[in-house]
Amino acid sequence: MIALPAPACNRLLNALPPRYLKRLAPDLERIECSPGQVLADVDRPLDNVFFPETAVISVVAVYEDGGIIEMATIGREGCTGAQAVFGARVSPSRLLVQIPGIAMRLPRDVFIRAMETMPAFRVLMHAYAQAFLEQVLVSVACNGSHSLDQRFARWLMMMRDRSDSDCLQITQTLLGDMMGVQRPTISNAAREFERKGLIARGRRQVTILDRARLRKAACECYNLVRTRFAFHLPRTYDD
Repeated sequence: MIALPAPACNRLLNALPPRYLKRLAPDLERIECSPGQVLADVDRPLDNVFFPETAVISVVAVYEDGGIIEMATIGREGCTGAQAVFGARVSPSRLLVQIPGIAMRLPRDVFIRAMETMPAFRVLMHAYAQAFLEQVLVSVACNGSHSLDQRFARWLMMMRDRSDSDCLQITQTLLGDMMGVQRPTISNAAREFERKGLIARGRRQVTILDRARLRKAACECYNLVRTRFAFHLPRTYDD
């Protein structure tokens, strides 16, 4: 176990009063998250809560044929504990590392004890759970209402916000899975974005070249999610 850096790189942890953060520090462990790593799977125990620092985690639904589609993303603004807030012991979804990097791991029992004994932590996590739920609802509506290009631009901007980097380490196969389309379909969309000078594609990465224009290309859901997070958690989702 390690002591937290000061300030914490995860903005949700950093929003805690210092005395509470100090109490959590002995049980927080920094881990390296690999691309495609499954941190928790469907119907498996929720043994840990993860607070990303530079990693980005996708919450995905898993279908009987093995197909997946993304429902929400979690980066340095949040944690994977939304279900645990409501007492869940088993994961209803898969937690998949989308962008590799660092996360802080906290045992679930410590998380629950903090909810019970630290009022500021409990209030913060309730606010985060509300913001997370609203993100999921927006994602569901977005998938049924907006074009692939709009959703793709929104997804790229959300990844950029959470990783704080214009260079996203992601394969086009995984991109297609997250968007719920076949690889050739997402490849065509990415090629068009590249032609317009919005992104550049590498072997296992996408680099955002024009963030302002990419934001304009995204559907309104991008700004809606940002607005809801800023409302519930004004200290955790800054530009």
